[in-house]
Amino acid sequence: MNRLPVRKQTLGVVLALVWAVLFTVIFETQPVAAEVVDRIVAIVNGNIILQSDWDEALSFEALLTNRPLAQFSDDDRRSVLDRLIDQELLREQMKSADFLHASDAEVSARINEAKKLYPQAASEQAWRAILARYHLTEKDLAVHVRQQIELMRLVDARLRPAVQIDSKSVEAFYRDQFVPQLKQAGSREVPLSDVSSRIRELLTEKKVNELLVSWLQTLRSEGHVQIPGASGDDRGVQSR
Repeated sequence: MNRLPVRKQTLGVVLALVWAVLFTVIFETQPVAAEVVDRIVAIVNGNIILQSDWDEALSFEALLTNRPLAQFSDDDRRSVLDRLIDQELLREQMKSADFLHASDAEVSARINEAKKLYPQAASEQAWRAILARYHLTEKDLAVHVRQQIELMRLVDARLRPAVQIDSKSVEAFYRDQFVPQLKQAGSREVPLSDVSSRIRELLTEKKVNELLVSWLQTLRSEGHVQIPGASGDDRGVQSR
């Protein structure tokens, strides 16, 4: 007579434990809604550019121009996104291009040039603090600098051989632009022979830039560039 209540109580405890385990298993195995951690801002020939990529590109450009991120207008930000899309198009061309890749020494030299914009970066600790202000690490910076060097080399390898600047073009620039600018600045006139190589290089760079604009327009027209936000599509990328 005395054992029955004890057995009922024991059974109740066991059932409670069983239900507790079942509830734990059920809730732990239920799919949880994925958290949106990033956002697609562009798709270039199937390659995704994320909001975080855009933000990092903004930080990189701000650092190299010594500008606070807060000074970037909406138009500035869109220009950075356009350049990011262009870079993605050019990166695809790298796969079949033959050019000299950037060495670690060249990357370090370019970073040292960037440091000169910040006299307060006298120590490594101070430099890292400046990078942190732009939400960048030393590794991030090195990756971006290497990519920048290699993209420029790709452009030079592809376009510069096609540029030929003749003597008449150099003389016309000297006569119509260089000399008038010297006079306007109140400077002494410089003989053409002293500046012809500089003028030739300037005209070459200008022509390469014109060819680059044309090349990028061709790559965009032949490829597929989609900007979800521009069409009202605001899809997020879900964490796994």
